[in-house]
Amino acid sequence: MTSKWTLLIFTLFFSLVMGEVETKCSHGYSEASEGCVDVDECDMIPDICGKNATCTNTNGSFSCQCTDGFESKSPISPGYPITCEDINECMTNNNICGPNAKCNNTISHYLCFCENGFSTSTGVTTFHHSDNVICRDIDECHQDNICGLNASCLNTQGSFYCVCNSGFRLKSGKSNFTDDSEQCQDICMIDKTICGNGTCYRGASGHYCACHAGFTNYGNVKSSCTERNCDMFKDVNNLRETLAIAQDYFMQLNKTCHNLTEIKNPKEMDGEDLLKGLMSTVDELLFSRALNGKKKISTFLDLMEHALRLIGPFLSTPVTKRSYIYTEMELLVEKGSVLPKGTRTLSSTHAQLDIELEVAAGDPSHYPGFTTVSLLSYSNLEEYADGFFSAMKPDEKQSYKINSKVVTVTVSNRNTRHLKEPIILTLHHLEQSNEISHTCVFWDSSENDGTWSSHGCSVVESNLNHTVCSCNHLSSFAVLMALYEVENKFELQLITWVGLSLSLICLFICILTFSLIRSIQGPRTTIHLHLCISLFIAILIFLAGISQTENRVGCAVVAGMLHFFYLAAFCWMCLEGIQLFRMVVLVFNTNFKTLYMMAGGYGVPAVIVAISALVNAKGYGTEKYCWLNLESIWSFFGPACVIIFVNIFFFLITVWKLAQKFSSLNPDLDSLQKIKAFTITAVAQLFILGTMWIFGCFQFEKGTIVMSYLFTIFGSLQGVTLFVMHCLFSKQVREEYERILSRISAPQKKKYSEFSSHSSKANGSKSTQDTKESHI
Repeated sequence: MTSKWTLLIFTLFFSLVMGEVETKCSHGYSEASEGCVDVDECDMIPDICGKNATCTNTNGSFSCQCTDGFESKSPISPGYPITCEDINECMTNNNICGPNAKCNNTISHYLCFCENGFSTSTGVTTFHHSDNVICRDIDECHQDNICGLNASCLNTQGSFYCVCNSGFRLKSGKSNFTDDSEQCQDICMIDKTICGNGTCYRGASGHYCACHAGFTNYGNVKSSCTERNCDMFKDVNNLRETLAIAQDYFMQLNKTCHNLTEIKNPKEMDGEDLLKGLMSTVDELLFSRALNGKKKISTFLDLMEHALRLIGPFLSTPVTKRSYIYTEMELLVEKGSVLPKGTRTLSSTHAQLDIELEVAAGDPSHYPGFTTVSLLSYSNLEEYADGFFSAMKPDEKQSYKINSKVVTVTVSNRNTRHLKEPIILTLHHLEQSNEISHTCVFWDSSENDGTWSSHGCSVVESNLNHTVCSCNHLSSFAVLMALYEVENKFELQLITWVGLSLSLICLFICILTFSLIRSIQGPRTTIHLHLCISLFIAILIFLAGISQTENRVGCAVVAGMLHFFYLAAFCWMCLEGIQLFRMVVLVFNTNFKTLYMMAGGYGVPAVIVAISALVNAKGYGTEKYCWLNLESIWSFFGPACVIIFVNIFFFLITVWKLAQKFSSLNPDLDSLQKIKAFTITAVAQLFILGTMWIFGCFQFEKGTIVMSYLFTIFGSLQGVTLFVMHCLFSKQVREEYERILSRISAPQKKKYSEFSSHSSKANGSKSTQDTKESHI
């Protein structure tokens, strides 16, 4: 090649030199007899363009072109050789061979062949894109006995796999195989524990388990047999004592449980019917208020856990949501031979549960072929379960109250005393306050017949609306909020004792005044007399027995008497408003009959207290005071509010009628002024007595010290207020007090003389007053 190029260069050089000397021919031409003719470089030098290239002669020059399957990486210029490289068609066009085929590049070309498990449609081994050949799947399962005994072949695109027939399994535990290195064997022979506490047999449809006595696989004969304890449903007598309403349903559950553990081939139960019956029974229990004790609550909650664990496996749908009057429930069921994994979230209106399915399933060696998780929320159970905090250790001046709905969490895993991973439970608050601390608790039925306990539970997060709890065991859960006793207890007690002592003295003076001074006696003074008597007895009972909580019965009696006499005071105030209304509106018969006044003043509160005691006898008396608990407090506040509104109604009409009478042509100004003064006094009296109980409503949170002082001051000085308004502000009463004091300080003889004169004047004044009131 080098010699050829040397010869070409020499020839060109010689031509150029000679041409300059002898001719005028251009480059690429040579002189001939007929003149300048083209030089054929391609003929002169056959490999002038290089390998894998072709040469084309042109006038005065030549051009090079790569052959098929090759390409030049550099630009092609006339008169110059090129370097041609092989084109990799398999790289430039990935799908050149079509689906299920592979491409193999060759020098100047390529070859296509089918992948393993496929063959060409024409039978050729290799092909090109232009041959219109396709690769088709080979069905290996048509080969004889490719999977061996006790196995079935399943063809796939380009391959196949073998699966064991029912009742057989690979010893390695794999689900399938593709070679003859393994063979399917009888499950009952490979795994002696596959049935748990049962005996394994191989039938036409595969293996099945016959459970031993006391064990069950919930009607799924291919599942492992697990223990099913029916003792919780067996004790019918205990159910009759604690939950008589639910006795029939739980007897049915007891029978269902026995069928599972004692019948050799139990029928599959209807989970929907069982669940519906359970929810209806719970609604009936919560509606009837039968759960009035911690022992009954413990029995109820334990039964709910056992019932949900029993019913769950029989539900056909993966997720079941039910909402009833007093309950709301979501139940999750995962079925299959493989232990489920992952996090699941269950929710209700007032709660949310986040739990790992591995935790819900429990020990893999005792996996029964299903996993259940349930979240059950009760709408009013917190009312019955509140107050049982013997396992809690509150700080000084601190108490607890339930501030969420009670929820029950149940899983199929029977060992839930200490979970591998804690559950996360979000409970929404019933009362919202930034100043309240919250505690996550569960119901511990093993301690003191039942109590709330915080053992194993902690607060992850708590805000105004909800608290997030983390618990390493399962049960029924709730959130407690801390209530704080009123601070500055000594100062408040001092104000209370001093104020109530003054009130007792003032009320005693009022009682003597209204009962002994005849000149002022009338329907209004009778009402004032019994108002003072009611408050006097209420204060006396308060001072003597409000803290006597040692005897529960005695404490309840004290609370009932306080309830009665404080309501009586409100009723007598209501009667005064009605009496003023009658004095202004009616012309004749303006006075109440004494019997009617007694029925309204003492009969109405007696009926209210009797009904309240019958409905909730345990509402009288708390752990610290002999007064109504929070469940029964509205049996006092309710009637008191009604009386206040009735009084306001009558006072408004009375003021309106007074205004009309003052604007009349011939008003009796003396009588109207007197009624006006009576009305102002009655309104002030209602304001003072009613305001006290408004302040009393704010005694349930920390930081209410101002309200506590106002409540204490208004409450302890009620008697003093009544004495000032009805005695000291009354000119007639003051005059009587002056006469009495003058008689006490004057000589004995003068006393008798003045007494006679006073008696005649008093009789005259009384007659005049009665005449005026009758006239009005």
